Amino acid sequence: MNLFDTVSNDIKTAMLAKDKIRLEALRGVKKEFLEAKTAKGAEGELSDEMAVKILQRMVKQRKDSATIYTEQSRPELAEKELAEVAVLEDYLPKQLSPEELEAQIQAIITQTGAVSAKDMGKVMGVATKALAGKTEGRLISETVKRLLSE
Repeated sequence: MNLFDTVSNDIKTAMLAKDKIRLEALRGVKKEFLEAKTAKGAEGELSDEMAVKILQRMVKQRKDSATIYTEQSRPELAEKELAEVAVLEDYLPKQLSPEELEAQIQAIITQTGAVSAKDMGKVMGVATKALAGKTEGRLISETVKRLLSE
């Protein structure tokens, strides 16, 4: 079963359980998935890779919103956003720990033969493809930058 079908089935489960937060988050996911499926050039298909990218974008948006709500002293709205993040993260692949991320990036640096910050583009190209869905792009960039500057 692909991610789209899993989300659709989980919407039914959330409705029966009367879980409002989960239901709202999953309806948002399904809306994004449907828009991606019907977008120009999508040919009515949605790969799991594309679905994971959509989920990652949605998680990032909600985390950003929660930060803004917290800064504006609106903790109840921040809590709602973070609760939705928790629901969305259930559908993402297991995220790498900082140690695992560093080890994998170090292997990529060795593989590409990078030696200085000038080689960051070369490393980032390989790293973003290899680690897609396993961690945020910002963390990849920060780790590559740190390791190449040492």
